[in-house]
Amino acid sequence: MEVNAILSDSVVVADGKLFVQGGGWNVLNTPRLPTRHPRIGLGLVISVPFTETDRDHAFAVRLEDADGQPVGKAGSDGHQGRANGTFRVGRSPHLADGDEELVALALNFDGLTFTQAGRYRFVLSIDGESERNLPFTVRATS
Repeated sequence: MEVNAILSDSVVVADGKLFVQGGGWNVLNTPRLPTRHPRIGLGLVISVPFTETDRDHAFAVRLEDADGQPVGKAGSDGHQGRANGTFRVGRSPHLADGDEELVALALNFDGLTFTQAGRYRFVLSIDGESERNLPFTVRATS
């Protein structure tokens, strides 16, 4: 599968399309550390090949620091810095062999805390296979 992805301030899916607010960045500036960022959105568009339609697929996203260590702490709504789920794309009757279907996913991470400046990345896997990394930098401005 091919994945197009964008970091944003917030993202939603409506009518099968991504609606992105404040998208297309790779640096978070903060006046001090540690910092609690209100929201980071991940917009994903996954190209699902003809042969992979009409079946369930599992996805997982995790936030890592530059050393590959998980970022975030367990909270009441699960583990911050992680998300997982499943998606299934039906096969349109007009889909020809070799065509693909698109599925849009919106993931928003609220209240992530960064204790130090440096490089971070969201890592996306589908069906256990690493598909995409979204790197960014947290930078202290003072």
